Amino acid sequence: MPYAWHDDTAPEESGAVSYRLEVWPYRSLPRRGFVWVIGLSAVGLGLPLLAVVGSPVLWGLLPFAALAVWGLWHAISHSNRHAASTHETLVLTPQGLTLTRRDPGRADRIWQTNPYWVRAGLRANGPVEDYLVLTDGRREIELGAFLAPEERITLRDELDRHLARLR
Repeated sequence: MPYAWHDDTAPEESGAVSYRLEVWPYRSLPRRGFVWVIGLSAVGLGLPLLAVVGSPVLWGLLPFAALAVWGLWHAISHSNRHAASTHETLVLTPQGLTLTRRDPGRADRIWQTNPYWVRAGLRANGPVEDYLVLTDGRREIELGAFLAPEERITLRDELDRHLARLR
């Protein structure tokens, strides 16, 4: 799952309970897959060009084939950079809950509240299926909008358990 819980609880003598949740978008194309996609695309575009080797037509078609491979390379690289830099971190302690969302090209968005009042819920009419929201009665914020619906349901259940431990 593209999220992980970390138990940052201090040693027994202090008894300070703290949980940290890291959420990130799923990356479906690993580096090795990227190499295969670019390689197969280059071969697929280059194979028909073999029929025109030695004629002036090759020089007319070659720039377009190279541009197509470069465009695919650039689009996949941009998508991977964007997915790698989008990240949500939720820190949960008895004193406070802090949610930080990092998006490329934007300042960090931070939400802080008292965890005692926080409730996690799923909205059927949100921008995505089973939209996961946190509310403290005054404000409602999203969490993990880039996760799959099943992952949001599981995350809501886990978040409810962690919040219950702090109460």
